[in-house]
Amino acid sequence: MTARTDSELGTPEKEIVEDVTADFNAFQQALAGSQMLFVAFGALVLMPLITGLDPNVALFTAGIGTLLFHLVTKGKVPIFLASSFAFIAPIAYGIQTWGIPGTMSGLFVAGLVYMLMSYAVKLRGVDFIHRLLPPVVVGPVIMVIGLSLAPVAVNMALGKAGDGSFVLIEQNTAMIISFSSLICTLLVATKAKGVFKLLPILSGVVLGYSLSLFFGVVDFSPVGNAAWLSIPNFVAPEWNWQAVLFMIPVAIAPAVEHVGDILAISNVTGKDFLKKPGLHRTLFGDGLATSAASLFGGPPNTTYSEVTGAVMLTRNFNPKIMIWAAVIAILLAFIGKFGAILQTIPSAVMGGILILLFGTIASVGLNTLIRHQVDLSNSRNLCIVSVVLVFGIGGMAFDFGDFSLQGVSLCALVAIFLNMVLPKTKS
Repeated sequence: MTARTDSELGTPEKEIVEDVTADFNAFQQALAGSQMLFVAFGALVLMPLITGLDPNVALFTAGIGTLLFHLVTKGKVPIFLASSFAFIAPIAYGIQTWGIPGTMSGLFVAGLVYMLMSYAVKLRGVDFIHRLLPPVVVGPVIMVIGLSLAPVAVNMALGKAGDGSFVLIEQNTAMIISFSSLICTLLVATKAKGVFKLLPILSGVVLGYSLSLFFGVVDFSPVGNAAWLSIPNFVAPEWNWQAVLFMIPVAIAPAVEHVGDILAISNVTGKDFLKKPGLHRTLFGDGLATSAASLFGGPPNTTYSEVTGAVMLTRNFNPKIMIWAAVIAILLAFIGKFGAILQTIPSAVMGGILILLFGTIASVGLNTLIRHQVDLSNSRNLCIVSVVLVFGIGGMAFDFGDFSLQGVSLCALVAIFLNMVLPKTKS
């Protein structure tokens, strides 16, 4: 009779310990993933609520987009993708003009633009984007995205529809709700500590919604009519060349912002994601996520800075937690009453928060000019920034038959054109 070794005796017990450890690690990752989704949640659902898209679809496409991104980047980058605020004005205009299906065709091609840019980056390097889209081009375009939306935020804060066409809530009541939401968001963003500092939008929504309940301005009829489990209201795209031409230039500013987001997460983790997996892969993943979202009627996806902040705070650099966040988002999308509750959030609540968010977008554009030391005493730079801002804020539009070029699309093309044709000058 041969004696069994210690390792042989311990094999079953060792396997049990390994299984328990694996299950515990998976539980930890799922918990961390739910926290990341919680951080992103406010902005994720706010964008579709503003533009008239289904928040459950946005949850689903955020999850699908994040999974596709991690597939393309080989699961190396701890990033979560969700609704892009840069597309709010174009989507709102597109839905009003061509409907949701037509707008989705434009967003699908916008995602293809990302992918083409990723191929150009692979061939020519990162400097290619900086040469084509320097800060003097990107900065004012981002500012226009925020400033052109200012009237929408103010109208909603006053209890009106986004375009100001009709009143939803009596003005005094609406101002109490909206300004309370805004002040709460400001205080959490500036005074809160730890993970709560990453939840200013959600905090503002919770307070504003509570006040709305107190004033009796919340309509719960959508909740009563919704099923507990239901398939989100998916909308397939329908080809519309006008929407496509309108959306293509809009993709420029978010694509450049993507570079900044990848640099930010690289700094947080201490890894150079521009080299490995490479900017061409992350940009392609972002574009693929945007095109995929449009196939279901969801908003374009972008990398979320809030989640990057949460990664920095928790020091949890494992990309698998983002995969868990994506899976949880997909599961939530099929809870019908959950989406119905989101749709009961009064416009005044969103209006108060949007005053800060749209201003923040404009500030990002301003910071782009400052951080890259764009000299506005240089007549060339001054001309580019001035024309783009006035075109965007003033509502300049060029009509070509049934097609109208305006807003962010027009500003992006004008900025690129002026940067190419205006002669270089010294300060």
